[in-house]
Amino acid sequence: MTWISTLPLLLVLSSLIPGLIIFKLREDEDRPIRTGLNIFGALLKFVLIIIIVQRLTADDPPIETRIPLLPQFDLLLRADNLSILFVTLSAVLWLVTTLYAIGYLEDSPHRSRFFGFFSLCVSATMGIALAGNLFTFFIFYELLTLCTYPLVVHWGTDKALRGGGTYLIYTLTGGAVLLIAMIWLHLLAAPVATPLEFAQTGAVAELTQTHGDALRIIFFMFMAALGVKTAFVPIHGWLPRAMVAPAPVSALLHAVAVVKAGAFGVVRLVYDLYGVEVANTLNLLQPLLIVACITVIVGSVIALFQDDMKKRLAYSTVSQVSYIVLGVALFGPVGSIGGLIHLVHQGVMKITLFFGAGNFAKTFGVYKISKMDGIGRQMPWTMASFTVGALGMIGVPLTAGFISKWFLGAGALDAGQDWVVGVLVLSSLLNAGYFLPILYRGWFKPPQGEWKRKIACQDGWESHKLLVLPPVITAVFTLALGILANFPIGLLHWVEIIVNMEYMP
Repeated sequence: MTWISTLPLLLVLSSLIPGLIIFKLREDEDRPIRTGLNIFGALLKFVLIIIIVQRLTADDPPIETRIPLLPQFDLLLRADNLSILFVTLSAVLWLVTTLYAIGYLEDSPHRSRFFGFFSLCVSATMGIALAGNLFTFFIFYELLTLCTYPLVVHWGTDKALRGGGTYLIYTLTGGAVLLIAMIWLHLLAAPVATPLEFAQTGAVAELTQTHGDALRIIFFMFMAALGVKTAFVPIHGWLPRAMVAPAPVSALLHAVAVVKAGAFGVVRLVYDLYGVEVANTLNLLQPLLIVACITVIVGSVIALFQDDMKKRLAYSTVSQVSYIVLGVALFGPVGSIGGLIHLVHQGVMKITLFFGAGNFAKTFGVYKISKMDGIGRQMPWTMASFTVGALGMIGVPLTAGFISKWFLGAGALDAGQDWVVGVLVLSSLLNAGYFLPILYRGWFKPPQGEWKRKIACQDGWESHKLLVLPPVITAVFTLALGILANFPIGLLHWVEIIVNMEYMP
């Protein structure tokens, strides 16, 4: 094993080791050490990512860390273009969310416990992104469930414990189905080979002639298991209930970790376990497309009727994450570009919205949309950032969301699925229906009474500066990803490389 081959493992350890140390730190006395460990881990991760990207752009093969655990079962971490796309998103948003969480939880108890599990959660997400086989994916996928539960129930209230219990019931049940599907697929493949290692040609291609029906059943078992965290309708019920978590956790759940891990698992399943050609031959993509479109519409319709800000954003996530699956299911390079690029775009836009919602609640105690009248005049930077995120979700030009929807629509036409364009148009109208009233209330309606601050302005800022800066930063990202989409070394070019490797291996 060379030092280069350890890079994927180091990416996981860069947040795992700081997290384990943080558990032992005292709440107030060791605050600078806790903050330093978080920042050090995040910066180290960026350095490792830069080294890996340099090698990948030089057309070097994927970098692997392989640790034998059991006969035919290796812990395999592989850094390829797709995994590094997800790793980079996670690393950037982890750093920004860490800064936000420091400000949000400044005077709260159990901060060492929070940031310890926070770092473990990021480590699990890194492991999911870098998993080179189904066995490794399963280990980190379940580890993510266990690490996020203490974050969901962080406040320790009865409501938080009920929300956390619902989260565990859904996700552990999904994990059990995932395990059964994985064992069944391994048993089918054992006489031929061990096909559970992700590969661009599709690891199950050799089994299609002899086990076609079984592969279809296993695929839909995988879809049910991964669909829990992806929040497919009707197995999305845990997500709104998990909004009892602190705002930084909600941001992490929706933009980086849980729901994004489920969607990324669907991408790996279609691209690198079954392969897009095999999945299409077995007639698996059309049902997946239908489920994604139903989820897109139903999530948006339910969001229209939510007065609680975080619940409206939660149902928006139910809808928006399925864009990723929709793109992959279109069976074509253009739609796949839209789906994969939305993996990043949705994360950046949604984290901006949750940062804003958390700041409204923390600064003025505003949790309901009906109570937001005139808040933009009190918190212009936060409201401006929220506005950019909301317009991005609608798909307004010059935002990241417009790029996603453009490619998804073009991909639908290219694949001969014209009806999907109607779904995208309806979805955008529904997005406007539940976001524009928030913007109108925040900017244009007079306040309902005198504003009462829960925290004081800090050094001339409209709130704690670590609550204001993160949404501004991610709002800038939302605009930059839209305006600079065609930049030669930008995100769109990166995604095109990944998709071309899948459709033109």
